Amino acid sequence: MRLVFECVECGSHYLPPEAMAYPDGPASPIWCTACQTAKRAAGLREDPLLARIALAAARAASAGVAAGEPSAARTDVRPSRPPVSRRARSGPGVLRGKLA
Repeated sequence: MRLVFECVECGSHYLPPEAMAYPDGPASPIWCTACQTAKRAAGLREDPLLARIALAAARAASAGVAAGEPSAARTDVRPSRPPVSRRARSGPGVLRGKLA
């Protein structure tokens, strides 16, 4: 499964190569290709701590998806108590409820 990253600079989502390397150098887990080229031309380097955090977050997210963990959008819809049995619906208690 490929890791999806979000660019810190422009906010776009991007898929770097699986080997995290482009032909002209390593891929950045912080910046997309366009922002990485602009930052490299400006002489700026990425923060190694941010790069490690971005890689760890992307790996954790892909591991969660691969493991089949439920997302926040899917909620547990099970009832809080079991359904009333057929025996509980018959008998003298039912008549008392209907007579009132």
